[in-house]
Amino acid sequence: MTIFNVFSLLGGLALFLFGMDIMGKALEKQAGGQLQKILSKLTDNPLKGFFLGLCVTAVIQSSSATTVMVVGFVNSGIMELHQAIGVIMGSNVGTTVTSWILSLSGLQGDSLLVQLLKPTSFSPVLAFIGILLYMCKSEKKKGVGTILIGFAVLMTGMTTMSNAVLPLQNEAWFTSLFTRFSNPLLGILAGLLFTSVIQSASAAVGILQALAVTGAITFEIALPIIMGIAIGAAVPVLLSALGANVSGKRTAFVYLLIDVLGVVIWATVFYIANAIAHFDFMTMTMTTVSIALMNTLFRLATVIVLAPLIGVLEKCVCLLIPENPESVREEQEMDRLEERFLLHPALAL
Repeated sequence: MTIFNVFSLLGGLALFLFGMDIMGKALEKQAGGQLQKILSKLTDNPLKGFFLGLCVTAVIQSSSATTVMVVGFVNSGIMELHQAIGVIMGSNVGTTVTSWILSLSGLQGDSLLVQLLKPTSFSPVLAFIGILLYMCKSEKKKGVGTILIGFAVLMTGMTTMSNAVLPLQNEAWFTSLFTRFSNPLLGILAGLLFTSVIQSASAAVGILQALAVTGAITFEIALPIIMGIAIGAAVPVLLSALGANVSGKRTAFVYLLIDVLGVVIWATVFYIANAIAHFDFMTMTMTTVSIALMNTLFRLATVIVLAPLIGVLEKCVCLLIPENPESVREEQEMDRLEERFLLHPALAL
């Protein structure tokens, strides 16, 4: 790998992260107001909350952004904690949509349909349409143009990264480096730290997909990294809740708790089963599509196991983050004052 490949890799990574950032912000700006109204009117039905969380996250391409909105709603009293848990579970699955879009770069074949679906074919067209819309005076058209430009930049970055790392497929040191991550604990830690730094699970999975073109990413390497990415995605949510009240902090912590429990449960089950059965697919080379599939199945399996335990999760997080005695005392004092004024309206004059 030459110095030019390194520069291409860094440039591709910069384009990828920048494209994802501007596309996500533009999507959130275009749809944010309506999505917030929908979320704030959420009923007590956890299934409805799940699908709302899934759809909102699929639209704005960020589970962190969805959960930060939910933290704000719970913090202001618009939404209850048990309602928020269903939305958070949905956002965990909805965030995998990005990896499916990115998997288009790994499509193989010479047919016209496959060629048209490849980002190298449609990204330049989207960029051209996007810049025309961006130059319009209408703010709505500018917003749509920004989304298209962001998507084109993101896909260009993805392609640049893939092309830059392609020569590494013949490098023994690169293969041996990733072999270390077949250790579940190291893989989970690597995924967690990397996602904590770039603060985007979608971007972290996308970079893993770009590295998959080298053929160095096997099933046993990808699984623990994806598990670590799931936990690392909670970092921006936890940071957003630093100034929130107890309810807001509990909501942010539920996001982390769901991901940690998902990793603990499925890592334990899978690696015990592998120790007994010795799965043949552990050394299977991963593609962009198989990484997207693994990411979706892992998060969906976590939701299926934990969805019936929403009440238990709520109790756990309430025990872990108890009410502040000072704030409880203030609320009780306010309740007594309100009751007193209701019984004796003249006192309020």
